Amino acid sequence: MADPTVAAWTRENAEYTDGRAEQAWAADEITYGIWNVPERDLQALPDLAGKDVVELGCGTAYFGAWLKKAGAARVVGVDPTPAQLETARRCNEKFGLGLEFVEAFGEDVPLPDDSFDLVVSEYGASIWADPYKWIPEAARLLRSGGELVFLRNSTLVILCSPDDEDAAAVETLERPQFGMHRFQWSEGGGIEYHLSHGDWIRLLRASGFELLDLIEIQAPADAVTHEHYAYVTADWARKWPAEEIWRARLQRPSS
Repeated sequence: MADPTVAAWTRENAEYTDGRAEQAWAADEITYGIWNVPERDLQALPDLAGKDVVELGCGTAYFGAWLKKAGAARVVGVDPTPAQLETARRCNEKFGLGLEFVEAFGEDVPLPDDSFDLVVSEYGASIWADPYKWIPEAARLLRSGGELVFLRNSTLVILCSPDDEDAAAVETLERPQFGMHRFQWSEGGGIEYHLSHGDWIRLLRASGFELLDLIEIQAPADAVTHEHYAYVTADWARKWPAEEIWRARLQRPSS
């Protein structure tokens, strides 16, 4: 039986992401999330010049393309969905950026220890892989002093999301925070993972990370509700964070 998340993203690639991939690759500015908030405003990334980067759950790899154009020396995209990687390879050939790709889940990456200066996940492993597995895997892949940066749905928007996946987030709490972990919004849909902030902090510290920043993204004043990702309205996201970026540094114990 096919993995439900791989099956869901195979459909998503055919229906949505493949057709938008080349336009995303062509962009020069790094932006985040459904509101396209620019990196110059959020300052979420370290200096990329000469850095080796791995993206866990790269999808069509547009984010990795932006990192390479911003100065990263090497970018490796990891994703479990063949259809997504096929799109990424097509774009890589067209734009000639020299990204590398590995078909694998973010919880178990067939790459050596201590190989990268930066691990990123932009709505990839950050919500589609079990954090109790992929966060330690990110630590394994990083060199000491390397950084982890990941974008995810905010904990608050998950708490305010009805069980109906077609309904937008509301202004009341719809589920308990205690016990948050594994979510499947619909039969046949992919499996998402969401934790409380306290659980994220404890997990990062247990994996050897020092927390550097938690950036709660506000929708811009002129934002409009996304036609495809309508799980939250622009009005809601101007009042509360629907997305958040975590930044942490690995402090590997000296031997």
